[in-house]
Amino acid sequence: MSMQPTFLITDLLFFALTIGLIAFVFMVRKRPHLSRPWSQVLKSTTGSVSLMILLFYYAIALIDSMHFHPRVAQATESQYQYSSEVHSLLDVLMAPMRSRMEKTFSAPLATHSFSKEMMQGEEGQLQRDYPRLNYGGAHLTQPEEQKAADIISVSLQASAQALFYWALIWLFILWLYSQRNNQSLVTLLANVLRAKTTYPLRAIAMTSAILMLLTVVSMQLGQHYHLFGTDKVGQDVFYQAVKSVRTGILIGVLTTLITLPLAILLGALAGFFRGWVDDVIQYIYTTLNSIPHVLLIAAAVLLLQVYMSGHADDFDSLTERADLRLLFLCLILGITSWTGLCRLLRAETFKLREMEYIQAAEAFGVSKFKILMRHVMPNFMHIVIISVVLDFSGLVLAEAVLSYINIGVDPSMNSWGNMINQARLEMARDPIVWWSLSAAFVFMFTLVLFANLFADVVRDALDPRVVRGEQ
Repeated sequence: MSMQPTFLITDLLFFALTIGLIAFVFMVRKRPHLSRPWSQVLKSTTGSVSLMILLFYYAIALIDSMHFHPRVAQATESQYQYSSEVHSLLDVLMAPMRSRMEKTFSAPLATHSFSKEMMQGEEGQLQRDYPRLNYGGAHLTQPEEQKAADIISVSLQASAQALFYWALIWLFILWLYSQRNNQSLVTLLANVLRAKTTYPLRAIAMTSAILMLLTVVSMQLGQHYHLFGTDKVGQDVFYQAVKSVRTGILIGVLTTLITLPLAILLGALAGFFRGWVDDVIQYIYTTLNSIPHVLLIAAAVLLLQVYMSGHADDFDSLTERADLRLLFLCLILGITSWTGLCRLLRAETFKLREMEYIQAAEAFGVSKFKILMRHVMPNFMHIVIISVVLDFSGLVLAEAVLSYINIGVDPSMNSWGNMINQARLEMARDPIVWWSLSAAFVFMFTLVLFANLFADVVRDALDPRVVRGEQ
C-alpha cells in the first residue's frame, strides 16, 4: 500500500456526524410534518444558495478528515515503512501548494520576494534587489512581461474546462429531473432559464457554476503561483486558509452537538417539573454564567497542556496532539455555551406545560416521561434547530478570538484564528503584509454570512409563530 489509513478522534466524530445527517435527511423525507417546512427552505432562493455554500465548506472539511500515513520506504519485499507524519486527502489534492515553500513573504500572484536581499549582479557586484521566487512564476523567463498574459491564459483555460464539466453534470441532472416529472428536457431548460421551476434551479445552477469556476481556476493557478502569497516562513497562504475550513467546521458542529443534550434535557426538566428541580438547574447555569468564560477556557487549556507535556510519549505525532487539543476545546466551549439555549427551552416548556393537550394527557394518566418525549420536546425542536444554526457562526468566530489570544487550537494546526494571530505583527510592517489577514477574513466571512442567511430561512420555515406570506 502507498499509504496507511489512520483515524483521529475528530475524524471518527466527523464521520459519525455525516452518517447522522444522511439519516436525518431520509427521516425527513418519510415524515410529511418534517418534510413540509424543509421543502419550504429548499424552495427559497436564499436558503438553497446558502445551503449549497455550506455543503461546499462541509465537503472540504470531510475530504480533509480522511487522514493517512504516507509510505516512505520498503523494508522488505512484503513490508513497507510509513512516515509518522499524518496527511489528508486534501493535502494530496493540494500537493503543489503544500510542498512548494518559499523563503519568506511574497505577495499574491507574485514572481519575486516581498523583501529585498543582497544579491550578486550580472557583473559580480553586490546589490539589494527582490529575488525570484523558487516556485511562484518559475516557469516564466521574463516574468515582468509574461506574467499577466500567463495568468489570463491559465484562468481562461481553467474556466473553459470548469464550464464544460459543469454543463455536462447539469444536463445529466436536468435529464433525470425531467424523466422523474414526465417533462421534456427542452421545456425544463426553458423553465429553468425563466426561473419558473418549483425549486430555484437557476440560482442553484449559477451558484454551482461559480463554485466550480473558483475551484478549478484556483487549483490550476495554484500549480504555478501563490494565489494569496506566502507567509513569514514561505508557506502558501491559500493552502492555509483552505486547511482551516476543517477546524472551523469542527468547532462549530462538535461544540453544538455537545451543547444540545445538556440544554435540551435540563431545560425540559426545569420547565416541566418546576419546584426544586427548577431551582437546582437554575443554580447550576447561573453559577456557570457568573464565571468569565475566557478565564475558564484558558484554565482548561492550560491544564491540558500540562497533561500533554507530562505524557508526550502517548502521542505518535504532533497531529494527534493538536487533534486532542481541538477536541478538548470543543468540549469546554460546549460546557460553557449551553446555558442560553437551556433558558429558552425552560421558558418554552413553561408555556407548553399549560397547554390543554398536556393537561389532558396528565388527566388520562400518561407518564411524565412520555409527555416530555412525545408532547413537549417535539414542540420546541424548532427553537433547537434555529439556535443551532445561529450559534454555529458564533462558535466559528469564537475560535478565531480564542486563537488570537493563544488559548485556542494548537499553534501547529491550521485555523483562521491562528492566521489572524500570526498576521497581527505583519500588519505593523512597512509596507503592510495584508494577505494573510485578508485570506482568513474572506473564508471566515463567507462561511459565517451564509450560515446566518440560512438560519434566517430556517427560522421562518420552522417557527410556527412566524406568519408567512403567500409564495
